[in-house]
Amino acid sequence: MFDRTANPSFQYPADCFYFRIWIIILLFTNLNPGIAAAQESQNSTKPSTVIILSAPGSIKEFLFKYFKLPSEPFADETAEEIFLYRAQKEIRNLLATEGYFSPSISVLHQIRNNVSIPEIKVDPGTLTRIGKIYIAFQGEITQEISKYQERIAQLRTTWPLKTGLPFRSSEWEKAKEALLSEVTQEEFAAAQFVSSQATVDPDNARADLSIIIDSGPVFYLGEIQITGLERYDPAMITNLAPFKMGDIYRRDVLHLYQIALQKGPQFGSVSVSVTPDVTQHRTVPVQVMVTEAQSQRFAFGVGYSSNNGARGEINYRNHNLMDRAWNLTSLLRLEQKRQTFFAGIDTLPDQNNVNYSLGANLQMTDIQDLKTVEEKIGVTRNYQTQKIQMHFGLSWQHESKKPAGAINQINEALVLDWRWRRQVVDDPVNIRRGDVTDLRVGGGSRQLLSDQDFIRTYARHQSWWPVGSQDVIFLRAEVGYTLASSRFGIPQEYLFRAGGIQSIRGYDFKSIGVEEGNAIVGGLVMATGTAEYTHWLTQQWGVATFVDIGSAADRWQKMHPFLGYGGGIRWRSPAGPIALDLARGHETGTLRVHFSMAVAF
Repeated sequence: MFDRTANPSFQYPADCFYFRIWIIILLFTNLNPGIAAAQESQNSTKPSTVIILSAPGSIKEFLFKYFKLPSEPFADETAEEIFLYRAQKEIRNLLATEGYFSPSISVLHQIRNNVSIPEIKVDPGTLTRIGKIYIAFQGEITQEISKYQERIAQLRTTWPLKTGLPFRSSEWEKAKEALLSEVTQEEFAAAQFVSSQATVDPDNARADLSIIIDSGPVFYLGEIQITGLERYDPAMITNLAPFKMGDIYRRDVLHLYQIALQKGPQFGSVSVSVTPDVTQHRTVPVQVMVTEAQSQRFAFGVGYSSNNGARGEINYRNHNLMDRAWNLTSLLRLEQKRQTFFAGIDTLPDQNNVNYSLGANLQMTDIQDLKTVEEKIGVTRNYQTQKIQMHFGLSWQHESKKPAGAINQINEALVLDWRWRRQVVDDPVNIRRGDVTDLRVGGGSRQLLSDQDFIRTYARHQSWWPVGSQDVIFLRAEVGYTLASSRFGIPQEYLFRAGGIQSIRGYDFKSIGVEEGNAIVGGLVMATGTAEYTHWLTQQWGVATFVDIGSAADRWQKMHPFLGYGGGIRWRSPAGPIALDLARGHETGTLRVHFSMAVAF
């Protein structure tokens, strides 16, 4: 080490001192790249991101949504100029889609922290509004026939883009598409645009609309042409057709036909259509394309319901039994309160939408201290359309009934049963508007293998009403009455208990009925009702509040109403709304959680 005190007459040369200081600065800078980068940034003149200046609130929000700003500084001035040129052109095109055809777009430069930042100033100008509207038709729809003239008048009346409304390209395209779809909905499958034009006058901020549609000739349905069918008889497809040759073409009829075929387990996919060839309009072929599903399958499942607890099940299905396309279904379902084994065969529907079912069932239950073992076999004639289902059946049932603290019984009944159901809803999975009505009448006689004379009647009605754009009001009412001298000798299926999901929430499943020993058994009369309001917070999630009331007893005079109320959450699953409810039973003061599908058919 150099010791300055050893030679006090020694002095540093000035250039040597500054040289050492310079070396230290260089070393310090190389060892601290962050500082070097900061110094480079300070010396840089590269701009930051572009911002939109002085655009009206809604326009600014629109541009931020559809116009992408750079997230990194420009590499050089050339890159900046290219971007700004492209930006002005793209913004102008975006504004045109919203009806602004004369915008003023300018670029300013501001200096912030010694950095030049380009700013885009947007003045959208005057909003273009719809002026004259001209909708004309050609083809057979112009015939002097009252129904065609009324149809043209209706199409013009329901045209959504009225004079004076803002003109937007997206709404213009949607309106044209909807108009053509309405024309091709019925009779005129080959309708097409002859011309469609929106003439924009930027100076007067006005857009005149002109549309000419050629309806073409009336189409009539011809023979059914099937492709993709290998294992099954074509009659299983033709028998389900809701039309006959020579009927006028209607798109909704073909859609219903496709839905009916898709319901069959024999097919994985189905497509029903016609080719709008004007040369075949008198007998246009109906093309049915199917993909056959596997004829046999096993399925396993688990689940949970607050009515019957945890559930596990296994089922086997054969959709081509005896090579006749009959449907064999077998099911083993194990629940905490109920265990079920079922096997059944369904024939194919005929041309009158009628088929037959044969089934056998073994079921054991342990609910509210009542144990039952039920053996049942029956045959049913079924009739089904899009809105109506009707079943007429004959079944024999043997039931072992074991109420805790009371006498065990054996009940047998041969029952003639009729069921009718009407369903008119806007969406079978997520209902906002519609009605579902169920009626059932059945009975047995001591003269025909039954232990008791009885007639059982049951009715249920459910209604949905939309409120605003999202919310729904749901009302349900059901009533049951079994005409008999006594409930003894009648199987529980033909008596009534209440409580639980789809009945009176806040009370255990089937906990409202008639006391027999320590058990609750079914009575001869029952009535329940529900009022529920659901508010959907998003497309998937909602909240609900409800009140249930009702009872079950042996006589109307002994009916004591039970009240339940509460709220819950709803989730729109692919299979339908899932409900999780917290309900309070007013008579007991207890709180219960109910979990299930919100809509049960």
